[in-house]
Amino acid sequence: MNEYIGIVIFAAMAATVAGAFIALSSALGPKVPTAVKAAPFECGQDPFELPAGRLPVKFYLTAILFVIFDVEIVFLYPWAVVYQKLGGLGLVEMVLFLGILMIGFFYAWDNGAFEWQ
Repeated sequence: MNEYIGIVIFAAMAATVAGAFIALSSALGPKVPTAVKAAPFECGQDPFELPAGRLPVKFYLTAILFVIFDVEIVFLYPWAVVYQKLGGLGLVEMVLFLGILMIGFFYAWDNGAFEWQ
């Protein structure tokens, strides 16, 4: 546990400095709101029109599916690194984990989440 003390101290110092900078900039910074500053812009230019309506649900569904399967890969890498130490029980646990994720994958596939039109 002693080897993590330096990391904890560094993280605490980083959080303190970041919090202090945010607090100081909000307390000491100029606050002069104008219509020009409040206007929306795109890449430094005025937009042609304001966005109308919402994005289709497909965009959100695609993002959620990406996050789900990205998290799967994040858990697979450390498991592969320590696979020799885990033995057979580690393999069973990972097969169970991947099975649960595959149920979600096939459910999304069956509902047409991967069809883009």
